[in-house]
Amino acid sequence: MRAAVLHETGQEKLEVLDDIETAGFGPGKVKIRVRATGLCHSDLSAMNGVLPQPAPFVPGHEGAGEIIDVGDGVTGLSQGDRVLLCWLPACGACPACKRGQTHLCLAGFMNAGTPNFKRPGGDVFGFAGTGTFAEEVVVDAGCAVPIPDDVPFDIAALIGCGVTTGLGAAINTADVAVGSSVAVIGCGGVGISAIQGARLKGAAQIVAVDPVASRRESALAFGATEAVSPDELADAKQRITAGEGFDYVFEVVGKSATARTAYETTRRGGTMCVVGAGAMDDQLQFNMFELFFDEKRILPSMYGGGDVLTSYERAIALWRAGRIDLEGLITHRVRLAEVNEALDQMRTGVSLRTCIEI
Repeated sequence: MRAAVLHETGQEKLEVLDDIETAGFGPGKVKIRVRATGLCHSDLSAMNGVLPQPAPFVPGHEGAGEIIDVGDGVTGLSQGDRVLLCWLPACGACPACKRGQTHLCLAGFMNAGTPNFKRPGGDVFGFAGTGTFAEEVVVDAGCAVPIPDDVPFDIAALIGCGVTTGLGAAINTADVAVGSSVAVIGCGGVGISAIQGARLKGAAQIVAVDPVASRRESALAFGATEAVSPDELADAKQRITAGEGFDYVFEVVGKSATARTAYETTRRGGTMCVVGAGAMDDQLQFNMFELFFDEKRILPSMYGGGDVLTSYERAIALWRAGRIDLEGLITHRVRLAEVNEALDQMRTGVSLRTCIEI
């Protein structure tokens, strides 16, 4: 079968190979025919080494498709079922799951160190234990979440990561208050989803911040009340909040520099929500006086900060009701053979989400 492979961390291009085989199928596993997958910025971060991932590996973790085989002991799933892939399934038994913080379960991360694929040259891993830039993938049954027949594969794929992360940051983690002021720094697919979440929660002002003009224009269509470049953020803070700062600021870039800007743009007593996935060696600094004196809440948001299965159902319900726009997030479509075009589209910022049709 075909899959897009990164041979070494740091390479900028993927190679589409046709000598890949799935690995690991057996009890408790399912094999999925991938139909659509989104390119998430986390895939780029794994490719360049910002996020740890053994290589060689197949990127992709935001996918959907059909089950083509079911291993022994799997219940509730059958051949032909339409599913989205959950890259962070809950085991239900660890301390985090028992506390109700299923999004902090580490069981899914354990899969990242086990090869999902093989080829004549040796083992190949799947990013985040999945690897959806492939025609087929084998995953734990808990990673396969059934979807209704009316949900297209491309929409389901987005719900599997970016939409859930962005919506959840606003709805679950920050719990944006009605009538509040919001700024979102970084307006790709996740940032746009955070904007939609803030709009749903009733925020009065939502300022989108991004250096790419096309993304700023898109943010306005998705519910932002104003869109500015990073250089214009200080002026927006002064005009909209009389210099006090925004009630909520979402950092959706994953860099200490933008996180520091987010903190400084948050009002005293306000909430800074960290959504972007950054590097382990990128340090963010605060002095002890400002932490005490400003009493700003710093809330990291992992995968939307809530039960992911509930979040999936909520996103589907909101999409069906026309309360959120998911089709509009897909600005580009490519085939698997054109995957490097998708990488270029994300690197230059021209895309919100590129759907790779497998």
